[in-house]
Amino acid sequence: MATIHITGDPAADQVLTDDPFALLVGMMLDQQYPMEHAFRGPAKVLDRFGTLDPARIAAADPEEFTALCSTPPAIHRFPGSMAARLQELAKIVEDEYAGHAERIWTEATDGKDFLNRMQALPGFGKQKAQIFVALVAKQLDVRPEGWEAAVGAYAEDGYRSVADVVDGASLQKVRDFKKQKKAEAKAQAG
Repeated sequence: MATIHITGDPAADQVLTDDPFALLVGMMLDQQYPMEHAFRGPAKVLDRFGTLDPARIAAADPEEFTALCSTPPAIHRFPGSMAARLQELAKIVEDEYAGHAERIWTEATDGKDFLNRMQALPGFGKQKAQIFVALVAKQLDVRPEGWEAAVGAYAEDGYRSVADVVDGASLQKVRDFKKQKKAEAKAQAG
C-alpha cells in the first residue's frame, strides 16, 4: 500500500496510511481549514483519545469528546461542530460498515455507488465526495469501474485537490490552483 503524504508530518501521514477511518476523518475535516491541518486531525484524536476505533468514538461522551477535540491545537477551526460530526460519522461507519471504513470503497459496486456512499456521510457534499473518491483511486489504487466519470475533472492529471497531494511541492501546486480558481470566479462575478 502506498504511503499517504498530505500533512507534512510523517507521524500524522502514517496514521492516514495505516487507518482507512483516519483518512475518511481527515477528508471530513477538510472544510474551511487548510488541508494539511485537517488531515492532521485524526492523529490528534488518536494521541488524545488513544484510538480511532469508530465504535469507541461513537460511544464517547459528547462533552468530553468535544473538549478533547477543542484542546489546542484543535482538530479544526470549528472543533465543537466537527467533534459532533466526527462522532456521527463514526456511528455510521460502525452501524453500516461494522467499523471498517474501507468497506465504503472496497464494497462499492462501481464509481457511482462509491460516490453515492460518500455523499450519504455527514459533511460530504458532491464535490467533497468526488475528491475523496479521486483520493482513494489515485493514492490507494482502488478504482471501481466508472470512478473517473463519477469524479469528473478530479480524475485528471494535475493539481486540483488533496487527491493530487503527494508531497510539499504538490501541496503548494494544489494551493496555487485553488487560489487561481477563486480569483477567476471573483473576476467573473465582479
